Amino acid sequence: MQVHPQQLITGCIITKAVIGKSKHPIIEKNTVVEEKHIKALEHFNIDMVEVSAKLQSGSDYIPKSYDENDLNESKVQRESQTSFDTLYLQAVSDYKSMFKKWQGGGSVDIYLVRKIMMPLFEYLKDISLDLFLLHKFATKEDYFYHHGVAVSLLSAHLAKKMGYEKEWTQVGIAGILADSGMAKLSENWLLKESRLTIAEYEEIKKHPTLSYRMVEDIPSVTKEMKLAILQHHERIDGSGYPIGVKEEKIHTFAKIIAVSDTYHAMTSERVYRKKQSPFKVVEEMLKMKYQKFDYPVLQKFVDTLMNYTIGTRVKLSTGKEAFIVFIDQNAPTRPMVRLMDSTEIIELKDKPAIFIDSIITD
Repeated sequence: MQVHPQQLITGCIITKAVIGKSKHPIIEKNTVVEEKHIKALEHFNIDMVEVSAKLQSGSDYIPKSYDENDLNESKVQRESQTSFDTLYLQAVSDYKSMFKKWQGGGSVDIYLVRKIMMPLFEYLKDISLDLFLLHKFATKEDYFYHHGVAVSLLSAHLAKKMGYEKEWTQVGIAGILADSGMAKLSENWLLKESRLTIAEYEEIKKHPTLSYRMVEDIPSVTKEMKLAILQHHERIDGSGYPIGVKEEKIHTFAKIIAVSDTYHAMTSERVYRKKQSPFKVVEEMLKMKYQKFDYPVLQKFVDTLMNYTIGTRVKLSTGKEAFIVFIDQNAPTRPMVRLMDSTEIIELKDKPAIFIDSIITD
């Protein structure tokens, strides 16, 4: 019989292999369904699967009723994702134009900033946006402009997950304005194809102060937003800039942007630095959870992003492809994966020599 994945229960038996867009089986024939299989099917937007009329226990399987409107929900979400992608790329283009005006001496038009970002914020409320993969849009040439929009979205989403029901959009707006001061520096840093020299880095470290000055006299930019912009490169141990303040003096909004900023920068392709696997980036950030980043903020960020990765196709360090079937919250960067070319399931937390090299997005 054919049923929708949300009608499945543990113990169901798959009678026909479920094939994804990649032509690889998502679930093999004769698989006994577990909760992880249901989550994977939903992630891959599978509408129907073939199952036996008998459960593994031998008892009859009677599918629960399912609303036809719910059956179409995943299709609506896919259309929403397409609309989001288009809107995101337009926002990057608009931000680039706005930044060029700042370089020419223009002031921050907060109304225009909100006009660019608010439609995207609305999508964060309605769809399960895979923020874990926002870096896939970034190009070497336009990395900076993608970065501004992506940090804004990541920061807004994280703030909302942390319980800032009213202020989360403010955090997002602060995120896109955090690097506005870069427009007041020499344009050479945007075109440079090698690492910054010490002198150039010292110059770059002025940008949070310059960003703060660009919004300092805008009444609709709250004090908390201004602090977030000024302090987004400060670190818990006092090693950040521009002032070098420590944990207790750094505003929470700045801590949120700091995590989002670092994650997107490390996962994106840049002119002088190759992108890294999101899983390796998260592992590196977790190593610095008590020195550089606020631990509760970082942990919420990791928990939120990892919740979106069930079913994601990945490439392992062995060269083999797999998809994620389960994530242990105690070891989020080392999930359980199922190899694409076999039925083998590997628990990466028990295989320290194997790690996720990259996420497959096509």
